[in-house]
Amino acid sequence: MGVDNTPMSPIPAPFYTDVADGPPDATAFWVTTDDNVRLRMGIWPEGVNGTVLLFPGRTEYIEKYDRVATDLAAAGYSMVAFDWRGQGLSDRAVQEHDVGHVDNFADYQRDVVAFIKALDTLNIKRPWYMLAHSMGGAIGLRALYNHFPVVSAVFTGPMWGIRMSPLGKMVAKIFLPLAGPLGLGTSFVPTTGPYRPMVFDNNLLTADREQFDYMMRQVENHPGLRLGGPSNKWLKSALAEMALLMAMPDPDSSALVMVGTQEEVVDQDAIKTRMSHWAQGRLVHVEGARHELLMESPAQRRIVWDEILNFL
Repeated sequence: MGVDNTPMSPIPAPFYTDVADGPPDATAFWVTTDDNVRLRMGIWPEGVNGTVLLFPGRTEYIEKYDRVATDLAAAGYSMVAFDWRGQGLSDRAVQEHDVGHVDNFADYQRDVVAFIKALDTLNIKRPWYMLAHSMGGAIGLRALYNHFPVVSAVFTGPMWGIRMSPLGKMVAKIFLPLAGPLGLGTSFVPTTGPYRPMVFDNNLLTADREQFDYMMRQVENHPGLRLGGPSNKWLKSALAEMALLMAMPDPDSSALVMVGTQEEVVDQDAIKTRMSHWAQGRLVHVEGARHELLMESPAQRRIVWDEILNFL
């Protein structure tokens, strides 16, 4: 008897419409990787001009980008977003639900491969474009080197370096190699811990109160979406991956990179260094914006969307 290699259709997954605020026909599916990790993928099939594949950042989940799907749909684009392993409703590898953990950053590329197969199975409209935020920017840049089949890529606040104090960098260099042998690889990075609600007045994400409250309501109503600090192994692997990416030549892809002038989560110097020689890349600074460029004030979002849509 022959082996049936026909791809299995993705299985429907939950999508929390009560905390979403976007196109009404959003659907979600389960996708399984080659190492048997179950992931969640969201689809907003509104557009006729192609599909934007959204690579979220650390701690994020597909419902967070429902409003982004609205903006893209108005411009004629469908959108697909992903819950990476270890966050959202995708499988989490450690018993402590709040720990943002991955054994190796290369595992995220397994997620990318699984999502591509699912997109092909579902006949998601091409051409495809990448929109990658924060940690998704590191995953997305690596995917470009791996010949990810997109026409072009947009990065917002990409995690090509993490903002750390000189003391923090020194402690990380000494401590992180010891964390695994000491049995602390899946423990929280020191100074971080389980999920705690953010306070608007000192948040590093957005200066827009309405957008901030929208994000907070989502995790308040659905605690299963919450994520706390990263694990020691996540941070060690992330630092190693970013160093490797920064040492590589620029991808043969066109890219728009946007960063807020008030960015304090990722390393602006790393972004500037990368973009100083990316021949097909363009760097745009958004005045007064923080980390969440897609969730800032209406005026700043208009600047961001004008740049993105003109680029696409």
